[in-house]
Amino acid sequence: MKAAKGTVFKYGDNVDTDVIIPARYLNSSDPAELATHCMEDIDKDFVGKVQKGDIIVATKNFGCGSSREHAPIAIKAAGVSCVIAETFARIFYRNAINIGLPIVECPEAAREIEAGDTVEVNFDTGVITDVTKGTSYQGQAFPEFMQKIIAAEGLVNYINGK
Repeated sequence: MKAAKGTVFKYGDNVDTDVIIPARYLNSSDPAELATHCMEDIDKDFVGKVQKGDIIVATKNFGCGSSREHAPIAIKAAGVSCVIAETFARIFYRNAINIGLPIVECPEAAREIEAGDTVEVNFDTGVITDVTKGTSYQGQAFPEFMQKIIAAEGLVNYINGK
């Protein structure tokens, strides 16, 4: 996957893993099951509205809280193609890459892009384009090795040569 394009779901600061996938659903590790509860404690309409390829945009410290991999797995399984934020919690950043969920840090884009905008992200260059507004932002491009992990759908597949 060299690029993503989708409709934006917008959130604020400190979206923690407990609202991304509430702890009461952690008895399952099935991605499809987790996806049915993704974001429900912060956005009841998310699961019903999200389409394959859509993009989450948030401000500071996205993915803070517990270190569980369930959070990025739920987001990816719900069909989200990329998460853009001003900053990510470090463990969430690592978990997202490990499971093959593209994430991009770009403070300006995270502040200015609005819910419902159509956004394109070029993972080679890091350029984020708000198609709705006709504006572009320079996000952090993925190093080649991270692109390979994401293209393989996660670190385990990458290591196993899949």
